[in-house]
Amino acid sequence: MFRLRLAPLRAAVVLAVGFVLLRIVYRVVFGGAGAGAGAVLMELPRLRLDGPFSHITLLGPITTVGLGNAALSALPVAAVIVFFGLLNAVINVQSLFARGAGRGRLRAISRSLVIAWATFPALLESVRRVNVARALRGERSIASLLVPVFEQTIERALALAASMETRGFAATRVVPGVCETPVVLTNAALSFGADWHLDELNVTLEPGNLTVIVGATGSGKTSLLHGMSGLFQHFYDGVQTGGIDITGADRATTPPRDTAGFVGLVAQNVRLGFAAETVHDEIGFALAVRGVATTIVHSRVRDIAARLQIDHLVDRPIEQLSAGEASIVAIAAALVNNPILLLVDEPLADLDTAARDRVCAVLDQLAHEAGVCVVIAEHNTREFASITDVWLQIRGNHLHEVSAGEMQALSTAETPTPTPVASRDFGTVPAVLLASIRRLSVRHRTSLVVDDVSFKVQAGELIALRGSNGAGKSSLLRAMALPTAADTVTVAGHDVHSLKRRTRRQAVALVPENFDDLLFAITVAEECRRANGTLAGADTAQTFAQLLGFDGVADAAHLLQRHPRDLSSGERLCLVMAIQLAARPALLLIDEPTRGLDLTSRALVCDALLKAASHSAAVIFATHDDDFARGLATRILRMEAGRLEAPIEVHS
Repeated sequence: MFRLRLAPLRAAVVLAVGFVLLRIVYRVVFGGAGAGAGAVLMELPRLRLDGPFSHITLLGPITTVGLGNAALSALPVAAVIVFFGLLNAVINVQSLFARGAGRGRLRAISRSLVIAWATFPALLESVRRVNVARALRGERSIASLLVPVFEQTIERALALAASMETRGFAATRVVPGVCETPVVLTNAALSFGADWHLDELNVTLEPGNLTVIVGATGSGKTSLLHGMSGLFQHFYDGVQTGGIDITGADRATTPPRDTAGFVGLVAQNVRLGFAAETVHDEIGFALAVRGVATTIVHSRVRDIAARLQIDHLVDRPIEQLSAGEASIVAIAAALVNNPILLLVDEPLADLDTAARDRVCAVLDQLAHEAGVCVVIAEHNTREFASITDVWLQIRGNHLHEVSAGEMQALSTAETPTPTPVASRDFGTVPAVLLASIRRLSVRHRTSLVVDDVSFKVQAGELIALRGSNGAGKSSLLRAMALPTAADTVTVAGHDVHSLKRRTRRQAVALVPENFDDLLFAITVAEECRRANGTLAGADTAQTFAQLLGFDGVADAAHLLQRHPRDLSSGERLCLVMAIQLAARPALLLIDEPTRGLDLTSRALVCDALLKAASHSAAVIFATHDDDFARGLATRILRMEAGRLEAPIEVHS
């Protein structure tokens, strides 16, 4: 509960200083900085507005006393901000609110306070991310921040609320769990209005089994998991008919918080659902909200950490976890109540090979040694082939059980076969030096995440950047697109650091891992018009249609009036690629293009990357997918601990 953390205090001081400065600027603009005696620092002309605003006068003289009064008027609010920063630096306020969740009248307000306390830093992070996205798109308007910042903040708040719901936050009753049949679906159906439905669900899952649910992107794998967790019916307002019995509880009448003691859920984006600041508090959160004694929580956290071999992470801040570590911690948090049923949504999407093997081993052990009923929704089926007991596939609006042999045949039939490198036509771009990266380094606070990296790019290359989680791939790509030092990134003879924002996009463009950050508008058509801007000859809608495999814009007309976030993952990635290709950059950078995609979408993105190569002189993409890299790249670069490893592999 009590620990000294300087980060909240630093953030509060920065916010307080910012408020004081904003107050001073306000007084200067609205003519309030010249009141009283004192030396005149600047004599600005007074501007009186017309019409209904004739009582307002702008600017005027600025005096030392006027500035002092403006600053003093802001000090009470600034002091309150610093006080709460100091309070949060000494006391884990979020944990305090969480413990109030199980105590009578404080239950409802505690839930709101936890969400608000965690959402505020998420708001600041959203502003930072979207500001980076604005730079990547060459946007100048501050107003362009509003839509994505709002969407990201709401997304964080909803994910956190859902996470707290499934971990028993503010539970009003305890429902006993039955181990014999963790999942029984009897003539069940799930639907979201007229847009999506799953019918005739008849499934029984036994304890000690590992079940994998497969299906195309958007088929409803996550919705089916949430139908079992209860979020579908009680949080997202989905409609259930028929029977869904989860460890003896009727899901239609039993919300997730009342079954948190025996149903664990690991969401698709685990970071959005983290409710604590440290790994220890995150793992113990579900016990803390039930009012379990601190010593027991600590002992249980240590036991779970030892079981999953993450003892070294227990005292680490959540924000410092790699993608693989975050997934294991989320699993640990779901296991703290010893669940009968564990639901896991796409656990391998963000992971490198080593982390994937580790997560699979943990889930295998839970099912086949600990006797937990484990249900996984996943696109990446290869890693689970040897440990899966039951395969369920969503086809159309129905769920089918398939054999391991059928799954292997289906995977083979759908695996994309990229055009062999030797037979590809990369245009008539001469094989000359296109870009040079020289002694490029990046620091995140005190950590050196990219260490003195140098390499060259030839025109016509399609380069894969490989490496484990935390190796520095994303940081390297961002530093290439937005370099902070001169003469570190040269593209087509230009020092990228010295170029203006819009001109820079003609040299190098980046599609980041969180590519949704680059979507600012409310329709696809508006995104395309915005990307065209003043670029001569740009036709983003046409490029988008081509990347999707359509002959022209008319064939993609049904997509142009949709909200960008209503597109599939593969379609959204192609949209962002089209946006970044609008300026026809010499070098296109793409971070994790196959992340979270099914086999069909991977084939779409594979083809889109080849088409993107015809719009740019060279393409570099970071990926954990070894088959994708070897099938597509002309060269492979490997990173580890922030450095390029030698030797560099050349695709033959």
